[in-house]
Amino acid sequence: MAYESEGGKEKLSGGKPQKTSFMTLQKAVDMGEYEPEYLATFAEWHTLSRHVQFQFVKQGLENRNKQLLTQWAEIVNTLDFRLKPHLAEALKNIEKQMKLLDKEREKLYLEYST
Repeated sequence: MAYESEGGKEKLSGGKPQKTSFMTLQKAVDMGEYEPEYLATFAEWHTLSRHVQFQFVKQGLENRNKQLLTQWAEIVNTLDFRLKPHLAEALKNIEKQMKLLDKEREKLYLEYST
């Protein structure tokens, strides 16, 4: 997803990722991006060997996993968590994302192992 400005307001839009000048391949991976389709929007990606591309993908997967674990822990460790049932929904959403990430990891490992 990308952010677009519209009359001074920013909005989230779906669709194909846009090329950006302020983001680098390494920054994107550090922020948890791991999808090869998105990483391919960086010119540098196309100069890398398949092995190095896979290393970036693995690093992005690991970073995203750490982010999800941190979010999960922050919610679980909220004061009076048991008194805030709405946070249980947030936990479920994070757990869904974690399961999806595991499936994506398997898919990408299989894709890059061939």
